[in-house]
Amino acid sequence: MNNHTSHSHDHGHNMIFGKKTELYFAILCGVFLVLGFVIEKLTNAPSWLNLLSYIISYFFGGYFISIEAFQKIKKGGFDIDFLMIAAAIGAAYIGSWAEGSLLLFLFSLGHALEHYAMNKAKKSIEALSDLSPKTAIVKKNNHLTETPIENLKIGDIIVVKPNTKIAADGVIISGNSSINQAPITGESMPVDKTAIATTDKLPDFKHIDKKHIAFTGSINGDSTIEVHVLKQSHDSTVARLIKMVSEAETQKSPTQRLTKKFEKWYVPIVIIVVVLLCFAYLVIDETFNESLYRAITVLVAASPCALAISTPSAVLSGIARAAQKGVLIKGGKALEDLGSISTIAFDKTGTLTEGKPKLTNVIPLHNFNKEDLLQIVLEVESLSNHPLAKAIAKDIETLHAIHFKNHANSMEAIQGKGVTAMYNHEKVCIGNLKLMQDEGMTITDTVTSKMSSLLQNGHTVMLVAFNNEIIGIISVMDVPRKTAANTLKQLKAIGIKRMTMLTGDHQNVGDAIAKQIGLTEARGNLLPEDKVAAIKNLLATDGKIAMVGDGVNDAPAMALSTVSVAMGAAGSDVALETADVALMSDKIENLPFVIGLSRASKRIIKENIFISLGVVIVLVPVTILGLTNIGLAVLFHEGSTVVVVLNALRLLGYKKHI
Repeated sequence: MNNHTSHSHDHGHNMIFGKKTELYFAILCGVFLVLGFVIEKLTNAPSWLNLLSYIISYFFGGYFISIEAFQKIKKGGFDIDFLMIAAAIGAAYIGSWAEGSLLLFLFSLGHALEHYAMNKAKKSIEALSDLSPKTAIVKKNNHLTETPIENLKIGDIIVVKPNTKIAADGVIISGNSSINQAPITGESMPVDKTAIATTDKLPDFKHIDKKHIAFTGSINGDSTIEVHVLKQSHDSTVARLIKMVSEAETQKSPTQRLTKKFEKWYVPIVIIVVVLLCFAYLVIDETFNESLYRAITVLVAASPCALAISTPSAVLSGIARAAQKGVLIKGGKALEDLGSISTIAFDKTGTLTEGKPKLTNVIPLHNFNKEDLLQIVLEVESLSNHPLAKAIAKDIETLHAIHFKNHANSMEAIQGKGVTAMYNHEKVCIGNLKLMQDEGMTITDTVTSKMSSLLQNGHTVMLVAFNNEIIGIISVMDVPRKTAANTLKQLKAIGIKRMTMLTGDHQNVGDAIAKQIGLTEARGNLLPEDKVAAIKNLLATDGKIAMVGDGVNDAPAMALSTVSVAMGAAGSDVALETADVALMSDKIENLPFVIGLSRASKRIIKENIFISLGVVIVLVPVTILGLTNIGLAVLFHEGSTVVVVLNALRLLGYKKHI
């Protein structure tokens, strides 16, 4: 059974019964088979009647297979379909109409089931394309007009009503809402989104904070928002997803390549053996018809149908299951490789950590009041545009409930050292040791020892001076994701032995985070090219490795790894293009699920190959020796095909994490 449904199918599908024509044809084939059998065995009706019934059964059973085989032969490929049709015609020739009919019934049923499985898998992927609404409401000079999404231009403003789908990738410029992004990212909880503060100069799509971004196909919550369109419909994340999944199907898995090679040699050998067996009557004492009967039985027994379908059906079911969870797996190779990995390398920022610095310590010195210290820091840092200053100011307000009173002025940033400003007519300095020395402060031993212990634990430390003395120490750090430690625990539980973190940050930072979340090792101070070298070393020692990152600055290292996994790929083109597996959401906790799914797929592929080869290995010798009749051979052989497809469909229901 071949796995690239030829185009003739699509014409065929749209015939009488629409999409399920093939399945209905298979069932009709079965109905007329049973009818013929009943007439033949249980009634005294004239024999032409049961023959007619079998012929009709042949028509329904052979219709799609013949089209497909014919397409193949035109391209010069003899496929299993061809062997099957030959067997059915042979069976009719020797008068075994019932067996031929049974053969076609089971074969077309297996085929229809396969296409059904493939289509179901494709459906769950195409469901993605139904995500995007067909039209959008565009606001121009305060007029609202409904426009097809193909006509949306970059820069248009669309109005999204409550509980409707968002029609374009863009940035929210007015209104706040909680948006359900499950269709794109697989995250179950709605995400709070707010309008971006200024729309004068919009940064690039990928640099806008995710909390202002709306994705096509996500569902708006209870309030109206306006979205500034930043991508045309064919470039939207959903459109790219669909394109990628359809390409993913064509990437053959290693097992699939192997079985294809096997078939290429095996099918011609079967044909030769069968032709030779037709002439067995010249050597042994039997009639030509008996030889022919045996040859046809062997032909049925030896067709590698189940084998041909065993891998593609499992791969597709696996990919489809992952897509439902917001995980894009590109092709069978990534799916199979992921299951055999025991070493994972992680990028730090944004993968294992939040990717946003958080205020971790506030230590007042010389009995200085903590509240006053925080107030001073807040006033001064609020004047700065530096991301770190913004993070500190925000955390002081949210974590310590201290409010900005606008008491500071004339702030100056001193490159690489910190900031100075005036607060209530006194000078304030916030920055590193170098700044304090420049300003002529005395640094006591208490200060140095507190600083070094914080630095040891991976914090970024700043000193605060007021009125010419150091009044406190504050520290910030990119903190681990809340779910990171638990995810790594699960990964360990499913047998991932080595988990390394590669980061451009200081080694202390790496070690501190590794300790907190349970990594095997951390490598710090790495430039992108050092990451590549680190991956090369890991490949040399461990054979296969997965690299998990956000796919932006670690693309070269990810390209080298056996399987690359990109996180938070929903807004990032780079990650979608370069990664073998893309987790659409930022959730690292999907990783154990994907690895588990990949292992389940591998297991099912192995089972399928075992079942399909097992049946052939037993049946062929038995039929060559003439120990079984064609009906039994058909039943066992075609039964195995159906079993293999149903086994693969189990993946669509794959649930557990471990």
